[in-house]
Amino acid sequence: MLSDTKEKEWLTIEEINAILFDGKKLELSESKTNRVNESFNFLNSFIKDKVIYGVNTGFGPMAQYRISDNDRIELQYNLIRSHATGQGKPIAVEMVKAAVLARFNTLSLGFSGVHISVIELMKELINKDIYPVIFSHGSVGASGDLVQLAHLALTLIGEGEVWYKNERKLTKDVFEIENIQPITIHIREGISVMNGTSVMSGIGLINLQYSKKIIQKAIEASCLINELVETFDDHFSLELNQSKLHKGQRWIAEQMREYLSESKLTRSRQEHLYSGSNTEEVFKEKVQEYYSIRCVPQILGPIKETLDQTENVLINEVNSASDNPIVDLETQQVYHGGNFHGDYISLEMDKLKLAITKLSMLMERQLNYLLNAKINDIFPPFVNLGQLGFNFGMQGAQFTATSTTAENQALSTSMYIHSIPNNNDNQDVVSMGTNAALLCNQVIENTFEVLAIHFITIAQAMDSKGLDKGFSQKSMSIYQEIRNILPRIEKDVVLYPYIQQVKDLLKSNKI
Repeated sequence: MLSDTKEKEWLTIEEINAILFDGKKLELSESKTNRVNESFNFLNSFIKDKVIYGVNTGFGPMAQYRISDNDRIELQYNLIRSHATGQGKPIAVEMVKAAVLARFNTLSLGFSGVHISVIELMKELINKDIYPVIFSHGSVGASGDLVQLAHLALTLIGEGEVWYKNERKLTKDVFEIENIQPITIHIREGISVMNGTSVMSGIGLINLQYSKKIIQKAIEASCLINELVETFDDHFSLELNQSKLHKGQRWIAEQMREYLSESKLTRSRQEHLYSGSNTEEVFKEKVQEYYSIRCVPQILGPIKETLDQTENVLINEVNSASDNPIVDLETQQVYHGGNFHGDYISLEMDKLKLAITKLSMLMERQLNYLLNAKINDIFPPFVNLGQLGFNFGMQGAQFTATSTTAENQALSTSMYIHSIPNNNDNQDVVSMGTNAALLCNQVIENTFEVLAIHFITIAQAMDSKGLDKGFSQKSMSIYQEIRNILPRIEKDVVLYPYIQQVKDLLKSNKI
């Protein structure tokens, strides 16, 4: 079983991010090497005179057919080649890298009975930045990501295609260049590589990392708009938010207080509305801000908690044995079951997708508040710093933000509940986990676009207000980063290259 003594060797989110984003080399510990070897040797001796799925049987509904000893090895090659049927766009290389890392880690736990060469080759591919070409269409997420992982297995046996130095090349050609030897099938290396949740988990890890960036940018944008419209500070106060028990809400409010601590633009309600000097019948200033400004802790709070839960599920999954059957060295038995099923990841990706969609809706509403002079009563229409009627400001960019947010709403339909039986009804309840993860990724990409337009508009609004009004140093730093990409807009310019550059800046987390 996954004992506490092994937990110290689990991959942490920090280690995963260091490998995926910071170029840290992947290592294989001696203890993991020993476990993989022990698992392989045990399975090799255990299979004699026993019926083991995927070793001396067919696969799926064909498991009722015995496979002769003479055909066992070829069976694995047949499985890999017949299931490498992926279609659609190739999955982004960073997602494939994460998928290979996830598969490497789960197989290194020693529950799969694979030969050590499988683990060693995956490590070599990651460290040399060679990744299989894996396609977006193919997985129903039930026996795991069979089709997508078949393309990984295809690479391991020296076939198919890989990404090498940003080019798509034949695996055999790249292996010759790098002097890499493909694996040799020993027992069940085909089904072990293919039978698991590693592609949906890998995409999920990428989604999680970018979602963390997104929520931080949403907090920053929300603080900036608080400064721009000179809000009262009690909606993010400690006292108000401590009266609600949700950790996410409290955390968001704390982040806002820290960000705005040095701002001279947010106002105290006690000084302005509790002084007793307000005698007018109709108040010129808003007594309370619109919800998109006032309710940021309550809106972003559950999104923060969703990210935390998603991280917990992903870490558990990539440090688990998502294979079938499972080789257990402690009990000296082989157990058949469904650890390859992707429901945990599928549900989390749907939840994360909903959360990020809601965040994009919040950003779009804040953007609209800045652009609509009738409701903010501060800035010119569309934050137009040129000639009204003749120039257009951010009017055209709002269309893109609105349509992209609408697409997010449409994409937020659940994949988790879209089970379609297949595989001769052997797979009669499936997860659609990889589809869920890929759709979630599209929502994340869309949200970065909405954020890019929002931040450009914020910079325009800061120019309109005047940079000497007392913005926090953090806000001024963000302003300068935006202005390093595009100057103050007065005369109309072609915006789409700048929007892309700001999006790239936000994704890089350099801002």
